[in-house]
Amino acid sequence: MRIAVVCANGKAGKLITKEAVDRGLDVTAIVRGENQTAAAKAVSKDLFDLTAEDLKGFDVVIDAFGAWVEETLPLHSKSLAHLCDILSGTDTRLLVVGGAGSLYVNPEHTVQVMDGPDFPEIFKPLAHAQGKALAELRERKDVQWTFISPAGDFRADGERTGEYILAGEELTLNDKGESIISYADYAIAMIDEATQGNHIQQRISVVRK
Repeated sequence: MRIAVVCANGKAGKLITKEAVDRGLDVTAIVRGENQTAAAKAVSKDLFDLTAEDLKGFDVVIDAFGAWVEETLPLHSKSLAHLCDILSGTDTRLLVVGGAGSLYVNPEHTVQVMDGPDFPEIFKPLAHAQGKALAELRERKDVQWTFISPAGDFRADGERTGEYILAGEELTLNDKGESIISYADYAIAMIDEATQGNHIQQRISVVRK
């Protein structure tokens, strides 16, 4: 299996790349500068300069793009649209590192986490940007996409437990009533989905067991 990790030098991208390498998969890191990942193979290219030819032959492309400041938040939609356009009509699967703010908190799927009164104001712009990107992704019937949301508390330096709960569109708590997952455990879930491909054109979510 050939996997490309886009924006592999980021915190999530590095751990996803390492998880794939540790499993013996054929991994190419796509980075803007020098390769800082565990992957032996790398392409130095900006995401927005990638072409269909660059991603030809990969079984899975993992989008680990992240934007955090207000002026760059629209790039969540723009970058995802670009990747969808160059993968359109192909068998290459696109796996997306998503956010938790767009998860639903009711069975009717009318209220999202970011709509709650306790959701931090500082994170609302990011949650709305990621939610918008997901809504646009749902319209893409020409791409084999999967959007993976982490738990509400997504811990960059959290421990790798090796276990997680696979859930769906709704915010899910573990037996301790927590919505937590580390980047390292999230990476396990991402590569599990990459190798198994069980959730085409679906949003799934993961939480620490």
